[in-house]
Amino acid sequence: MSEKIRVLIVDDHEMVRMGLKTYLSLEDGIEIVGEGCNGEEAIKLASERDPDVILMDLMMEKVDGIEATKQITNVNKKVKIIVLTSFIDDEMVFPVIEAGAFSYVLKTTSASEIAATIEKAMKGEPTIEAKVASLMFNRMKEKPKHELLTRREREVLMLLGKGKSNKEISDELYIGIKTVKTHVSNILSKLELSDRTQVAIYVNKYIKN
Repeated sequence: MSEKIRVLIVDDHEMVRMGLKTYLSLEDGIEIVGEGCNGEEAIKLASERDPDVILMDLMMEKVDGIEATKQITNVNKKVKIIVLTSFIDDEMVFPVIEAGAFSYVLKTTSASEIAATIEKAMKGEPTIEAKVASLMFNRMKEKPKHELLTRREREVLMLLGKGKSNKEISDELYIGIKTVKTHVSNILSKLELSDRTQVAIYVNKYIKN
């Protein structure tokens, strides 16, 4: 590659930014075009500096890495965002990948491996840390809990999500109140929920989106 890869570093720890900048600046094919300490700065610098790659931390003040990734990739589909973090839990991994992150590596990764990850990203080759890849694979194998429901139970579930009472569900589906209660009981059990309020939240979160 004749032109250097333009890299933006975003992390709320100055020492992390300094270490990355010091090492990556020694790489012939990489040019550091800016540094940011939070997601707000990442969004601004991404627009101003037009980086090819962004090394993005997740837990930052003002705007976190997930929201910054979403906003940046909504505007720029070409930029490759490499998440560089210490977190590998569900609450971080899946939202940032859904937001548009290209690669996901941990801060325990060596500087030379990060440089290699940047080069791979420019070739269209994502890098996913092994533990994160395993987490993603296991999630893909899991079926959403509501897919375990029968057709009738799913119909009742959707009406529960609309806040319908047992009587209203009975009237709409032309089934008895006792049958509705049985379906509701089965739904709570299969979805591992405790009450109708949680059912409504589940529907709005996992089905209506």
